Amino acid sequence: MADRVALRRPGMRTALAIFAVVTVPAIGGLWVSAAGDRSDAVADAPKTAAAQKSHPPRDPEVTAVDTPAPQELPGVRECGVGKPVVEPKIITLNCSNAGVVASDIKWDSFGADGANGSGVVLVSGAAGAGAPASFPARLRLYDVTKVDGMMAFTGIEVSYTGATPHAKAKEVYTIA
Repeated sequence: MADRVALRRPGMRTALAIFAVVTVPAIGGLWVSAAGDRSDAVADAPKTAAAQKSHPPRDPEVTAVDTPAPQELPGVRECGVGKPVVEPKIITLNCSNAGVVASDIKWDSFGADGANGSGVVLVSGAAGAGAPASFPARLRLYDVTKVDGMMAFTGIEVSYTGATPHAKAKEVYTIA
């Protein structure tokens, strides 16, 4: 008589192994596809100079409407690098360590001979403390110069409207 082998039902280890073989690649695929979304979000996140309003849209399918070119206004270069940005929302004042930054800037006037606005100056480790501090201030851009063939402001005057970071009511920075 021939021996008959009875079929065995899969045990718990076999079931877990099959579950792992199917589930792990599926979860890995979801994680990898989400990583692409996260990297796109990081690439699209605002940078100090890139967050300014004068940059064109990044979508290549968006076409600009033909409009006459406005008179060239001077802008602000991020630590002396790149294309000048007109009406920036953020300006790094101390480029050696990025420890002093003007942000949340709202411009009252922005013209070919100067600009006036207000914002908040963020100072890393202000007054010897380890924590950053913020100080409301009035900002004035001046000294328009042609830099690398483009018109740019090279000076900014900061007048604090309340407390000051360095016991000075007014500071002047070169931002070329």
